[in-house]
Amino acid sequence: MKERAAEDRDPVVEAYKKDVDRTLIRENLKLTVEERFLKAMAHMRFAEEMRRAGREARLKTK
Repeated sequence: MKERAAEDRDPVVEAYKKDVDRTLIRENLKLTVEERFLKAMAHMRFAEEMRRAGREARLKTK
């Protein structure tokens, strides 16, 4: 990959890049669109289950 000249780099973008794990992006891009979709749906199911468990726990403490 060709490096951009230092004067052409956006300092804000450069500041954020240090905190981005690009290996995760590369691994995700190796997946097919369908695999990425299924993975996203699994994350959504997990998030919804966490919300449900949180609501249930709050109800028990009242």
